[in-house]
Amino acid sequence: MKTPTTSHSPWTFIPTLYFASGIPYIIINNVSVIFYKKLEIDNTQIALWTSFLNLPWVLKMFWGPIVDINSTKRTWILTTQFAMFCCLTLIAFSLQLPNLFFISLAALAIGAFISATYDIATDGFYMLALNKEQQAFFVGIRSLAYRLAMFFGLGFLVIFAGKLEKHLQNISLSWTIVIAFSAFILAIIFLFHRLTLPLPENQKNYEPKNNISFKHVIVSYFQQEKIGVIIAFILLYRLGEAMLLKLANLFFLDKPEVGGLGLSTEDVGLAYGTFGLISLICGGILGGMLISRYGLKKCLLPMALALNLPDIFYVYMAYAKPPLALVYPLVSLEQFGYGLGFTAFSVYLMYICQGEYKTSHFAISTGIMALGLMLPGAISGYIQQQVGYLLSFIIVCLLTIPGMITLFFIPLNEDD
Repeated sequence: MKTPTTSHSPWTFIPTLYFASGIPYIIINNVSVIFYKKLEIDNTQIALWTSFLNLPWVLKMFWGPIVDINSTKRTWILTTQFAMFCCLTLIAFSLQLPNLFFISLAALAIGAFISATYDIATDGFYMLALNKEQQAFFVGIRSLAYRLAMFFGLGFLVIFAGKLEKHLQNISLSWTIVIAFSAFILAIIFLFHRLTLPLPENQKNYEPKNNISFKHVIVSYFQQEKIGVIIAFILLYRLGEAMLLKLANLFFLDKPEVGGLGLSTEDVGLAYGTFGLISLICGGILGGMLISRYGLKKCLLPMALALNLPDIFYVYMAYAKPPLALVYPLVSLEQFGYGLGFTAFSVYLMYICQGEYKTSHFAISTGIMALGLMLPGAISGYIQQQVGYLLSFIIVCLLTIPGMITLFFIPLNEDD
């Protein structure tokens, strides 16, 4: 077969690379919560084990050099895409087995490591295959492709599963079909990339910087000014949100007699994966525009408030059990605020990645961020089962306070 070259336009592979990056992440970390709940797995087990599926994204910075040094990014991309197809296929068929939870969870864990490795290879390929002007231009395209994957996972797949549940009257079979369909999509993307993904010219002569030790990169990160405060900020900024991310879909799906809203799978797909996701994207776009115009220092506190204050909506919903017509706008407003707040957070992570090792430092920051999401999420199901949804959401609101406090101590130069 003819070796691909960089004569291929980035339009032919950047959108599909990042769409393929988003699908596994959303299924592993978000959709899994929904199908486990529909399959009547205990809330404590769901929150605990699906939170620990974040671990590969916490640790991926430690095997990033392996991806850099061994083989080409193109080979890593194709290998991990095919492996992810196999994992999703295994997950789909495991849902038909008596011990479905343990087998599917093991497959999800393997898939999480594969997906994190794919992300490393894809980001590296992006920097090798595109020149600086193309990288700047396509950063918005790759973000859009990833968001479309979120729509596909949290919106289309969940709504599709809901319709199948009604039609087939078989929840496990419905989700088997949905996950198998996702695997089929990844198989098509794999074949497309196998035929068209270029071999970047600058990768042919690419030699990793073996003279720079990994220890040196790590030490340089932790030698930053006020690094203790920075780490506290990264861990605590989304502390309340970390619990809410796991509890929200459980709350929507749980029956009213146990404190939930009793929504259907299709309703959740519309509320959280469609209207909510549109609002999230709009909040992210507006947040970027505001920071560009007024600067991060002026925007950080208001956007942090926009992230945290709407959590009170869940306290209201747990107390009042509003109709579906009111759930949609409340979730949309909460997700809009989340989009604003997360944009400010992301910009700050880039702000602190200065000097020679920007990429590695950003990977460390995002690893710490993933740790900050994993630990609160892991105990959220246990807390909910002990105190109920209403008190759990009150705790979520209280957990936003430590992160807000760190805002007043982190280093941030207004001139930057």
